[in-house]
Parts: sequence; C-alpha cells; structure tokens
Amino acid sequence: MSDCYAYVPHRLLRRRVRDIASGAEGELMAVINENVSDSVAHAHWVELAYIRGVSGREFTTAVGNIEAVIQPVRCSSGQVRENQDGP
Repeated sequence: MSDCYAYVPHRLLRRRVRDIASGAEGELMAVINENVSDSVAHAHWVELAYIRGVSGREFTTAVGNIEAVIQPVRCSSGQVRENQDGP
C-alpha cells in the first residue's frame, strides 16, 4: 500500500447511509484516510467515505457527513418498527 491512503474500519461499512451534505443515499463501501494535498512538502490527510449510490456510481464525502439510514421493518404481527441493526 502506498503512503497516500489507508483504509479505516467503520461501524457503518456495508450499510445504507445518507450524506447529510447532499441528501444522497447509498451503501458505505469504504472509509479511507487519504492525503489530498497537491504539495509534496505538506501532507493534508482527511477521512473520506466512499458511498455507492443506487445508480452503482460511487461518490465521496467527509466521514463526518454520513449517518445511518433507518429503514422500517414489518414484524410478524403486522406492526412497523425502525430497524437500526442494518441488513
């Protein structure tokens, strides 16, 4: 692995998330600590969330901008409750 990025574990990986900045939703595919500096002398590291939207195209946002999407689940009794456990 090069020194320009590193994978970061995250509790929402492979779960449905929302980018609060744009409102777009998708599946969180990776969180990467990435050097986004255009200078060799000064590194600028940020944690980016890679989200795969419904179209299949991935987009990035700051990891602080993601939140879990709470999906309703229908119980066997017919009642609807919120599923916070993910898939």
